[in-house]
Amino acid sequence: MIFLRRAAHVAVLTLVVFPIAVVFAAPQAAAEPRKRSRAEAAALARSVLAQLKVARPLSIRGYSRTRFQHWAPHKGKCDAWEAALARDGRHVRRNAACHPVKGLWYSPYDGKRLKSAKHVDVDHVVPLAYAWRSGAKRWSQAKRRAFANDLVRPELLTVSHSANIAKGGQGPQSWRPQRRAYWCRYATSWITVKRHYHLFVTRKEKVALLNMLRTC
Repeated sequence: MIFLRRAAHVAVLTLVVFPIAVVFAAPQAAAEPRKRSRAEAAALARSVLAQLKVARPLSIRGYSRTRFQHWAPHKGKCDAWEAALARDGRHVRRNAACHPVKGLWYSPYDGKRLKSAKHVDVDHVVPLAYAWRSGAKRWSQAKRRAFANDLVRPELLTVSHSANIAKGGQGPQSWRPQRRAYWCRYATSWITVKRHYHLFVTRKEKVALLNMLRTC
């Protein structure tokens, strides 16, 4: 009988302790793939960054936003700006002309949650003026148009109007997202765009990107 009581007591302890162990172990196990994927993305980004040409910025002379023909028609009545807002928002409602009239948007640069299209902008992750000085000055008009309206690469991103104004045409050596948690994603997006379009980087820009990748 004593043996049976001890066995029963052990069984009860096992039932109580084991679920607790599972509860504590599960979040840790779930976090591992995320950490691993961020580390892998950072490693790949460093490898790509190492392959980008390093050069001095070109002159801004001759630059104009009109040289990029941004917000070109995308599908139907929608242009690239409207398509980006529809892609990045939730519960987005558009009028007959495809313009967003209602929705919910999150700005990863500063963490703001926005309920009106009046308060959001579509940012060019690599600014047009910065791209011009990184090699786009020598492109054809068609290639600049493709760059300015690219919804495939991580070049267009919906952010708050205030964050977009603060950033302007600056590179990562001069401006970084207010949210440090977004630095890793920002740096990898920047490098992805520059690689695809064969744009070069400056030495200070490269150092800044490497520092941001340390947060991955």
